[in-house]
Amino acid sequence: MVLDPNERESVVAFLRDHGRGVVATVSPEGVPEAALVGLVALDDGSILFNALASSRKVANLGARPVIAIVVGTDGDVTLQIEGPASIAGPDRRAALGEEFLRHAPGSRVHEEGFALVVVTPEWVRVYDASAAPSVSAEARWDAGIPPVA
Repeated sequence: MVLDPNERESVVAFLRDHGRGVVATVSPEGVPEAALVGLVALDDGSILFNALASSRKVANLGARPVIAIVVGTDGDVTLQIEGPASIAGPDRRAALGEEFLRHAPGSRVHEEGFALVVVTPEWVRVYDASAAPSVSAEARWDAGIPPVA
């Protein structure tokens, strides 16, 4: 297995290679909601995506600031990530927005009406269906990434 959930560099590279994934949030009523979004992975393993500030996912994160992400739906290897997510405030958004644009040129991250979501992975799982039998491995990342303000 090339992708190792215990090695942040390998997870970051996989995220950057794929560039998008399905994010799942939970509504205030407890209903799961999912959407395909563009993703940007930072070197420390945290994940960014932007969304309309009026979107369901942003409202959901305001009520329940946790998220699940699946990346790699087009091949034999998938990555699953779970952890807290927050909407970046103005100062953090300005700084992270530049990093976002570096990886996703042309993004509307700085436009009015858009929010920047910051995900701090705590649980990472890799599933590799190309192996016989299939292989899965998971890791907890609780201690490695500082919380996002």
